[in-house]
Amino acid sequence: MTAAVAVDLGKTGCRAVLWDGAGPAHGVHEVPGAPGLAADGGVEAARTAVLAAVLPLLERAPSLRPAAVCVGAAGAAAAPRAARDLAGLLLSDLPADEVAVTSDAVTAHAGALGGRPGVVLAIGTGSVAVGIGDDGAYARVGGWGPWLGDEGGGAWIGAAGLRAALRAHDGRGPDTALLAAAIERFGDPDRLPVALGRDGNSARTAASFAPDVARTATAGDSTASEIIRDAATALGETVLAAARRIGGDGLRVAVTGGLTGLGEPLLGPLRSTLAASPCALLLRPSLGDPLDGSRLLALDARTPHEPHVVRVRRAAPLPTAPTPPVTPPAVA
Repeated sequence: MTAAVAVDLGKTGCRAVLWDGAGPAHGVHEVPGAPGLAADGGVEAARTAVLAAVLPLLERAPSLRPAAVCVGAAGAAAAPRAARDLAGLLLSDLPADEVAVTSDAVTAHAGALGGRPGVVLAIGTGSVAVGIGDDGAYARVGGWGPWLGDEGGGAWIGAAGLRAALRAHDGRGPDTALLAAAIERFGDPDRLPVALGRDGNSARTAASFAPDVARTATAGDSTASEIIRDAATALGETVLAAARRIGGDGLRVAVTGGLTGLGEPLLGPLRSTLAASPCALLLRPSLGDPLDGSRLLALDARTPHEPHVVRVRRAAPLPTAPTPPVTPPAVA
């Protein structure tokens, strides 16, 4: 069976796995990530991170030479030339016949839908939908950050809940159990603006309140319930926009990200919104993660994702004998 290396290169971490054809050999190896291919020095930083993640896996399995390596890299969509440069460098560094580089959004899509067309909605602190059609048509909807978009994401839900709590505190809005929940999590309401910015990431702090909003809604609070319904509606609109742009009815839709942990209070209304849409979208469980997508794209160039993948291949395959380990380039 064909071996392959799958890499998920983000700005925070870089994960790699060596698949021996039956499953992962030696598990997942994770190292710090890179600032993104579009950043200054992004290619070299990405190269260093990928080699730091991959080479230890190859050293643990010296008799196993991968046919292909696929890297899903943050920033690849915005910097296609950098993606090609990274692929060429890694081909010279690693004992593989082919190296593919694509966006981490593409590998996440491929993993979630098993290489099929459809829409993947990622909801965490923010929200973004990526659609890929049968013909390779690509659409990215949302993901504009907490000030300009990300409607329905964790920061949006949390901030809406905190605003409702402060309106109740002021006497400007209806009584809601969200006020007690906010006090329990953040303390004195008069100090809430300070608490929100205490770690330098107010969006992430606001998102930490989203589970409280969902629990309060489940307990029957009408204000919290309205916030969750509005979030589901906004997320449904994001998915529908992506579906319209790639065309096709009855598309598969998968939802990924930490906010899926809110469960049915959020996913139930979202499922109903999509089922009632003119496109008759079908919400399916996610089949895998970005590493699964990288593995799939490493070995299969027939998926609808292929127009968005940069591949470089050796003129002649390497010999079957194991290649000595390569020393990673020094960090500047």
